[in-house]
Amino acid sequence: QVQLVESGGGLVQAGDSLRLSCAASGRTFSRYAMGWFRRAPGKERTFVAAINWSGGTTYYEDSVKGRFTISRTNAKNTVYLQMNSLKPEDTAVYYCAGYTTPQAMGGTILPTYWGQGTQVTVSS
Repeated sequence: QVQLVESGGGLVQAGDSLRLSCAASGRTFSRYAMGWFRRAPGKERTFVAAINWSGGTTYYEDSVKGRFTISRTNAKNTVYLQMNSLKPEDTAVYYCAGYTTPQAMGGTILPTYWGQGTQVTVSS
């Protein structure tokens, strides 16, 4: 079955950087779009970023544009989220997500597969 395993979360200070990784298995990784979502304390899970099958097209939620970068290495079945200039409001559990389409459709469709999540805490 499809498995998504995140790593790279942690506790950082405002202005710091973190890189999340998601290792995928169980299907042909390079055929499908991938994404990242997050759930802040007391809130619903929301879209952060998505990338199409080839890495040629990316989408971002407005509050992270210019600070976060999603990328993928198909040869390693891995998707990344580079997070720079972190803010306390970025504090959340971050989830890797797998779509069943090659395109992420601007992040407007829901993924099918989810990782277990990794905690990111940004202190002020």
